[in-house]
Amino acid sequence: MSATYKNALFIAIFALSTITACKYRDSGPGHGEKPKISFKSVEGITFIEVSRKQKSNGLSYNEYGYHLTPDWRLRFVSADSAALYSPQKDAFFNFPLALGTDSVFNIAHAFLRMKHMSKDSLVFELLEADGDSIDIKKSRVTMRLFSQDYIKNKLHTDPKELQRASRKDTLFVRGLVTKANADIKKAFAASQPVQMISTRATVTVVKRKTKPSLLDNKYATDDDYLTPVYDIRINKAYQDFDYSFEATVDSAGIWHYNRPLVSFMDDQEAHDNYVKVSTGIMNTYLKLFITTIPGETLGMKHASTISVNVKGRMAAK
Repeated sequence: MSATYKNALFIAIFALSTITACKYRDSGPGHGEKPKISFKSVEGITFIEVSRKQKSNGLSYNEYGYHLTPDWRLRFVSADSAALYSPQKDAFFNFPLALGTDSVFNIAHAFLRMKHMSKDSLVFELLEADGDSIDIKKSRVTMRLFSQDYIKNKLHTDPKELQRASRKDTLFVRGLVTKANADIKKAFAASQPVQMISTRATVTVVKRKTKPSLLDNKYATDDDYLTPVYDIRINKAYQDFDYSFEATVDSAGIWHYNRPLVSFMDDQEAHDNYVKVSTGIMNTYLKLFITTIPGETLGMKHASTISVNVKGRMAAK
């Protein structure tokens, strides 16, 4: 996924300014006279997000494999605070709630615009932010939440069922899988990334994992599957070495070397030697001593790209 696309998609969620400092880009007449939104009618109700979709096409996935995951649990506590649920802490935590005009509000560094509000459901739009400004007419993502009571007592189901991929999403992902498995150059991020299982005591594999936290503003763990990174340690290697490179693992779990992840400036000889040796390490140690399970999305195995840091040591730990 390109950094530009990713930044554009996430910027509404991770903007660092507050809504009280926003400069609204809206030239409509009387905008400043519009009343601020109130959540008094839904205070104390626990809402659970059931879908998060792109407004342009109604999909929760894009061509890079990025998934708009519905993961919010929200409760409006008072006129100036709201609570968000942290799965890691298994508890709700209060955050300041800033109210703006034209149904715009801010919570946990996200700028949102209410499109529908009732005791049963809420519909938000994520607004795009740029510095200390937001464009209240521009939004790429829609979030839908149902109340806990509505899900349990009226729909008679559970949130996980409602959060499942739609038929439209499944068909879209199936198309991506077909293309990626026909041409690994069209590999995309797997929602369930590649798994590596060492078959030798001298080889260890650790996948890097982000620890999200609502309390210190670390929300996103998307890089865990968008750009998965694995640290591999090989003891009793033929010599000491350190190599970092990118590879694609196809739907059969076979490795394909892509490129080194270090810079060589203009030293082509050093580059070629690095590629030669690290490719050899991949084709021997990694392919022979590690069982590789391909990544998959919606239960479909497909080619996906990973980054590895391989460290070899002649002596044991």
